Formats: sequence, C-alpha cells, structure tokens
Amino acid sequence: MSVIAATGMVWMSFTPAGAASQHAQAAHPPAVAAKPAAGVAAGAKTPFTSYEAEAGTLGGGAGTVSLTSAPTTQYSSAALEASGHAYVHLGGTGQSVQWTNTTARPIRFINVRASVPDSPSGGGITATLDLYVNGRFRQALNLNSQQTWVYEGNNNYNTSDNQNPADGDPRVFFDESHTFVAPIAPGSTFSLRKDSSNTASFYDVDVVDVENPPPPAARPANSISITNCGAVADNTPTNGAADSKAVDSAAAIQKCIDRAQSQGKILWIPRGTFYVKGTTGLHAQGITIAGAGMWYSTVYRDVPVPNSTPLAALFSVTSCTVQNFHIDANAVSRSTVGGDGGAMDTTGTNWVANGLWSQHTMSGFWASGSGGTVENSRLTSIWADGINLNNVSLNGTTGENLTATNNFVRGTGDDAMAINSVNYNTNGSTTTYYTPMSDITLTHNTAVAPWGGKGIGIYGGSGHQVSDNYISDTARYIGLGAGRFGVNGNDLLSATVSDNVVVRSGGNAYSQGQPALHIGNGGDGQNTGTVDHVTVTGNTVADSLYDAVGFSTSTNTLLQYNTITNPGRNGIVVAPPFYPAPSGSATITGNTLTGLRPGTYPFRNNSSGFTATVTDNSWPPPAPEGPYGGTAAAVPGTVQAENYDTGDQGVAYNVTSVNGNANGYRPDGIDLETTSDTDGVYDLGWTGGGQWFRYTVDVASAGTYTVSLRVAAPSAVTGALHLSDASGANLSGAVDLPATGDWQNWGTVTTSVTLPAGRQVLTLNQDNGGWNVNYLTFS
Repeated sequence: MSVIAATGMVWMSFTPAGAASQHAQAAHPPAVAAKPAAGVAAGAKTPFTSYEAEAGTLGGGAGTVSLTSAPTTQYSSAALEASGHAYVHLGGTGQSVQWTNTTARPIRFINVRASVPDSPSGGGITATLDLYVNGRFRQALNLNSQQTWVYEGNNNYNTSDNQNPADGDPRVFFDESHTFVAPIAPGSTFSLRKDSSNTASFYDVDVVDVENPPPPAARPANSISITNCGAVADNTPTNGAADSKAVDSAAAIQKCIDRAQSQGKILWIPRGTFYVKGTTGLHAQGITIAGAGMWYSTVYRDVPVPNSTPLAALFSVTSCTVQNFHIDANAVSRSTVGGDGGAMDTTGTNWVANGLWSQHTMSGFWASGSGGTVENSRLTSIWADGINLNNVSLNGTTGENLTATNNFVRGTGDDAMAINSVNYNTNGSTTTYYTPMSDITLTHNTAVAPWGGKGIGIYGGSGHQVSDNYISDTARYIGLGAGRFGVNGNDLLSATVSDNVVVRSGGNAYSQGQPALHIGNGGDGQNTGTVDHVTVTGNTVADSLYDAVGFSTSTNTLLQYNTITNPGRNGIVVAPPFYPAPSGSATITGNTLTGLRPGTYPFRNNSSGFTATVTDNSWPPPAPEGPYGGTAAAVPGTVQAENYDTGDQGVAYNVTSVNGNANGYRPDGIDLETTSDTDGVYDLGWTGGGQWFRYTVDVASAGTYTVSLRVAAPSAVTGALHLSDASGANLSGAVDLPATGDWQNWGTVTTSVTLPAGRQVLTLNQDNGGWNVNYLTFS
C-alpha cells in the first residue's frame, strides 16, 4: 500500500491480495508511440486535506480492515464502501488512530467519515468519539447511524428502504459529520480515540478531512437577508435528525425569494441553520442566492418520515446563481417514504452552482438547460446521484454546454457524476421527447466510494469531454462508463474520455464482475442502442477489482495511450461476462499493461462479430494452451468440465458468447455456473452448436476407455456432442443425451474412446446445444 499525492488530498493506492506483486513479463511487442503529455493532475483541487485512517498510526490495539480480494458475492461490506477499500476499527476502550497535521496550516474544521452500529431494531443511534490533540483530550465529536444501515436480505437487493436488521445483508455503512475545532497547529498530532464515555460498541473510521476555512463572507450589497423576512436560525446540531424545536423558515425564505426577484436583489443566507419543514420546496428564477460559506450557512430540509408525498428538490431554480452554503436533510432513504428529495434542481441558461456542500439528499444537482456550471462544490453521503447533468430537469428539454468542474463527490448511492441524455419519457398516455444532449464537460472532479452506481457515467448525446477526473473505490459498479442508459436513453454518438485516473474500481453487483472502465451500450444492463466514436486516451486504470477495461456493443472506439496496472482479472476484454458485444469495432493501440496475474489475459475478444484492431501495445503475449492449474488430468480418472485448458478464444476453447457467472473460479468467465450435483462445484453450460473446449490429459496406458459423462438436459438432445483428438479425429461418434428434466437434474451417459498412452489434448465438441456437463470419468 503506497501513498499517492494528489492536489490537496492524500490518496491510497491499494492492490487486492494476490495482485500486489508485479509479475515478470515476457518480451514486449514493438515500442508504442510516445504518449501525449498529460495535463494537470487528475481530480479536484480542494481546500481540505484528506487523511485515510489506514494511513494513520494505530494505538491501543486498534486494527485495520482492508479488502483482501475481489468480492465473490453481490452484497456489500464496510471495506467495499470505504475509500481506499480500507478503514480502522476502534472496538475497545483506549483504541485510537492518529495523524500529524502536515498541511502547514492550522486545522480549524474537521469532517469525519465513519460508521457506528445500527440500533438493534434499526433506525440508528447517536454517539460521540473523542478528539485528542498532542495526546490531550480536546473535545467529543458527534457521530450517528441514523442515516445509514439499510438491509438487502429477504428480497430487498439493491434497495435502500429496508431498515430491519433482521433481514441481514447490510449496506450504507458510512456517514460524514463535521464541526469546527479549536485550532490544531501545524506539526501537531491529532487522534480519534474510543474512550469509556463513547458508548457505541465500535467506531469504523474511514477518512478525515481537515481544513482552515476562510472567514464567513460578508453580506453583499443590494441583498435581502432571509432573516428580514422572518427566517429564524436554529444552531442545535442536527446529528442525523432534525431539531423538533426548530422554527420552520420555509415561508419566510420563499417570501424573500419572491421579493428578491421582484426587486432585482440578491437573496442572502446568513450564518446559522435554517429549517424548511414539510414536503414543499423553494422556487426561484433569475436571481443570485448566496450564503456566508459552506461551513457557516445551512438550509436544512425536515420532512416528516415516513412520507407519502413525492418531493421536488429543496431548491428548484431557473437561470440562477446559487453559491456558498450547505444543504442538509433528514432523509433516511432514496425513496419517497424515507423523505427523499434533491438538494437542487435547475434549468435555464447560464446558471451557476458554486461552493455548495450537499448531504443526505436524494441528489446533489439535477440540472438541465444551456450554459450552466457546477463548480467548487462538495457532495457527501448522497442517497442517489451526486451531479446529474441531463436534459429533463424542471421540465427542461435540452442539455447543452453544461460543465461540472472541480467538484468533490464521496459516498453516493448512485452515480457520483453522470451525463444523462434522455430520448423520451412516458407518463400514462403522454410521451415527451427531448433534444439529445451535446457538448457536456466534466473536468477535474473527484469521485470517491460510491456505494451504488458508477463513479462517472456517460449516457448518450454527443461532443462530450470527460477529462482529468479522479475516480476511486466503487463498491459495486463500473468506475467510468461511456454508453447509453436504457431503452429510453439517447444513443451516444461521440465523446472524448482523456487523462482520467480510475483506481480500485469495478464491482460485483448482481454477481456480474463489472470492469473498471467500460465502453458500449447496456450501461444499465439493457443491451440496446448505438455507442459510436468514443475516444478513450491517456487514462490510468489501476488495481481494478475485475477486468480493467470492457467493451460491449460499440463502434469506432479508439482506445489509445492508456496505462493499466495490476488488474484484478484481465486487462482489456471485448464482451466480458454480462456485457455482450455481438457486433462492434475498436482500434486498440499504444496502451501499456503491467502487473498481470497468472492465468489472466492482457486482451481477450469473446465476440466473433466484434472487430478489434490491436497494434503497438505493450503487454505480455497471450498465454499458450496448457493444462488448467499446470497439471494434466489423469486417465483413468475424472476430468472436471470447468477445468478446460488455459489459453484464449480459439486456442483452448471456442464460444459464441460469454455467459457464465462463476467468475471467482476462472477469470475468463465463459460458460461456468455453480452446480447442484453432488460431485463437483461448477458445471459447464450454455452449450451451442460449434462450441468446443479442450482438455490436456495424461493417459496411463493405451486402450479403449469407457467415458461416463455427467450431464443435465431439460429435453433430449440428439447428436449433442462428440470427443475428438488433437488432429480433429472423432473418437466417440455422436453422443445422444436423454432428458433429465431440468438444467440441474443430473444423469450419466456413456460412450467409449480409444486412446494412445501419454500426454494428449482431447476436445469436447458441442454439436447441438441444450445441455450442461459436470464432469467426464474415464475408466
């Protein structure tokens, strides 16, 4: 584990166990052309510095919990949802984690991303954790779990409404809490310690952000303060829930908005926390709304939960400039019942959102229109999308020349950032069509640890520029994807994806083993639509959990000058599992790959209809055919169907598509699945005419052998298969399979083959599909 310096932050480079060592490489192809010079370091430049807990000094028996391998289930874990895929566990009194203030500035504000336990019946708890400076107690920090801990067991997978711990399979472990602190001088140590007064049974500390905020901004000239219209601040800390004694300032704020609009003035939000209670949001058009700074001015949405009224965003604004305050809410899920509702929905022309910090809302920014910009903002612990630039917000129909730059997004329940071009929406009998999005720019943003969704998703439109972004630690999904979203999305007709850094990304949502970077249709699992002329250049993809780069159906893609290091599975894959590519084309040139694991591949094309022009890449040559695991199967003996030879498509096997879901067993993820048969763990399925698999065997002595095939077939299959030798000679003749009644009802069929002694390669040929095979026993 090594520290990588990024502008204004400290990042951790993490490699899953088994991929840490860089393997010796064989001779490379010819040297690649010189890579164009990269621009400024990827990611947002922020006023805070992040210290990962796992990089701190542990005390009192505290321990680090890290993701040690790619997930084998579709469910979440605290390590998966942590930045750096690691955190520090404080489980006993006196346990601590400590850092040194290396910022060269005093620390006056601290934000802690941590997890504390749920209550036994759900709904969360509140607790404190003690802050020490130079070994002396400084203050207790308020933490809570009232807006975390939802459960996916009992048929609640990929939802966020269930708060019943009895259902199991939890997700949404971490929340973020912040406060001012007395100055911590440069060079001082500061630590978080579990003392006897800290009543939670454990504290899992992920990361702390520290900074020295500027003084509060002064009220601008020509402004109206919301306090002049009757808004009343409530400064009781919220700590995961609203203050029941707070005054509802909704009407007063709206009154001031209306007055500012009519008088051409700025709406001023002074220091303090101002409550908007109920289910009605705020509406503004053509004005500036400004606060004293994201550390000082807060608008807090308090919705009665459970809620039955669909919510608009807290702020619905058209052609406005909105800047310099904090938005928070009491929502406990991303659905109506949990009090959802976005922070800000916007449309119109030349709008600006600058210096906003949003938390616990449905989305941070849901924005359409022309010429708008989201910049210098933070979005942490958001229930769904962080920044979604689209063509539908607030009844808009266009999304063009929109920009998101220098934003920091962490811990979202859907895409951290998205370009979302919608073709149409249907409401009852009415269908509304929208103008395809164009010329959207996402640059120098940081997206960390989305617990649901991608780091950045590019869905449809044309002319987009996505560059110099830092994406890390997706819990379940693709890190960066360029494609089309769903049957009602627009085709993606052009985009440039350049100089981004994608680290520790990909995931196992729906047991799919998703790649870190993906190009092609089916961004939401629906393989439909056109993805054309996507240029992916100069990006770095490091420590992917599964494949580094994946292609589904797409045309005229240019993948060039990218750097891939330590992929968890393969390097570049056309048609990885669950992302078919029946057709398409790409030029793959000038890319570099290092740190490939044994038994994996730098490049694989699993689709005969996809034309990949592969030139001048620096990576190991494909592995030659050989026995799986390095040892040939013994004859007489049993050959497991899943242990076909290593080697690529057309070498060790030939398949027409990739369907298997046993990707934890073999990195090629071809046609394997878990079997219910009593002998064996996996079977080989998805059979089809013309497919074949090869097996290297050592035959003890020449002779005729009885071959017992363990098979399952819902219906009888005539001429299902035959066995052949290395020359292609048919050894068994056509083998018919009787009906066993189901894909996992197993029976045994016998045939015979005559074999010479010694090592040889046998091929199991699939002549007609409709059956599974578990193993072959030679006797």
